[in-house]
Amino acid sequence: MYSVTVPVPGRVRALAGELYPELVAFDTVREDHTCLLKRLGEAEHGHARLQQRTHRALEGAPAVEARITGIDYFEDPPLGSAPVVYLAVESPGLESIHQTLSETFEPVDGLEGPAYVPHVTLARGGDPERARTLTERDIEPITWTVSELAFFDGNYRLPISRISLPA
Repeated sequence: MYSVTVPVPGRVRALAGELYPELVAFDTVREDHTCLLKRLGEAEHGHARLQQRTHRALEGAPAVEARITGIDYFEDPPLGSAPVVYLAVESPGLESIHQTLSETFEPVDGLEGPAYVPHVTLARGGDPERARTLTERDIEPITWTVSELAFFDGNYRLPISRISLPA
């Protein structure tokens, strides 16, 4: 599965590291921290065509502001184990880019399109009460400019190219 992700600044990764002791009780703790922007699907004959379609769809897309505003969780996610604890990302600009990509690539029901919630996953699976308790923790907001996106290969779990913004 290929996707477009939003690389996060070191301050966000540092915050995730600070929260690690409170996350170890969950079934899985995310080691890599990005914000999934849009799933693109599989590439039957290599990823070059998906990259080309993505670049065309993003033509003229500006750099946008994003802000980590707190900790939240999905109590009943449409895929995978619950709960999903995450850093909430507030960004009308990312939501707009997501919408643009959703017009080119079919949205995944329940996850994308109108259901899209920008976030950075921290952990999943485990006690919902522990997830709820984490949402009460105050964190210092982190604001940054998203000036590039990553084209991500889910099979190898690696970014394979960058897309500069403005595109």
